[in-house]
Amino acid sequence: MLVELAIGDAYGAGFEYSPPEFVAEHNTVTAYVEHPTHLGLSPGDYTDDTQMTIAITELLLAGEEWSPTTLADRFVQGFHRDPRVGYSRRFQALLGSSSTGADLLARITPGSDRSGAAMRAAPIGLLPTIDEVLRHARTQARVTHDSVGGIESAQAAALAVHYCHHHLGPTRDIASWVEQTLREHGGHEPWATPWDGPVGAQGAASVRAALSALAGARNLRDLLQACVSYTGDVDTVATIALAAGSRTTDLDQNLPGHLYETLENCTYGHAYLRKLDEHLLARWPSSGP
Repeated sequence: MLVELAIGDAYGAGFEYSPPEFVAEHNTVTAYVEHPTHLGLSPGDYTDDTQMTIAITELLLAGEEWSPTTLADRFVQGFHRDPRVGYSRRFQALLGSSSTGADLLARITPGSDRSGAAMRAAPIGLLPTIDEVLRHARTQARVTHDSVGGIESAQAAALAVHYCHHHLGPTRDIASWVEQTLREHGGHEPWATPWDGPVGAQGAASVRAALSALAGARNLRDLLQACVSYTGDVDTVATIALAAGSRTTDLDQNLPGHLYETLENCTYGHAYLRKLDEHLLARWPSSGP
């Protein structure tokens, strides 16, 4: 799952907010693409989406207290050991100048409704119960995105993985299930309404686009291409969708081999992500067939 979401992140990063003409020409899923204007990111490198997902994963596997402070600690540690681009300028500056999670929490204003909490929520979806998924997603969202939209979009992204990992139904029904589940817990977003057009920075937009792509997909290759074809914040859409899509038997797992082979393999790259995947799936196996 982490390897596939990193592939979605790295592939989508080459197209994030790129002109539609560039996306139409290069979105062939044949290779990672160098972004036409972003500097500091090479084809095959993942972004903050994957780095923060690693932080969430490591805390889950450590079995430590799930709290704003321990989460913030992991975010700060992850950035300092492996600084990379992709974060907003302000948040990157906060991470870089914070030495502990407590330091970050004391300086951040966490009211954003953007997609940062949703993009990193995937591993939470492996937990065995809906209540655990909702609670864990809410707590981690509140560190940086303590808003109605920020929290609900993080919960929706985690629920998408939960639905697929535990084989709760066909992928064509995933958006309806997410909407119904969140409505039962006080949610308000129209998750089942199909997304069309460019994806903005709000978490709800990224998750709705990912759910729409999942509902219409037959395989992972087409899913990745569909996520990027929206244009806009497509690396986040692809990260969310590929995490869920990799956990369902409904979709043919046919991502091209070269995307695996050329995904970055630094200290916290492909091999590290694969090890984390093994630990996650051994700890929280699927409860489905």
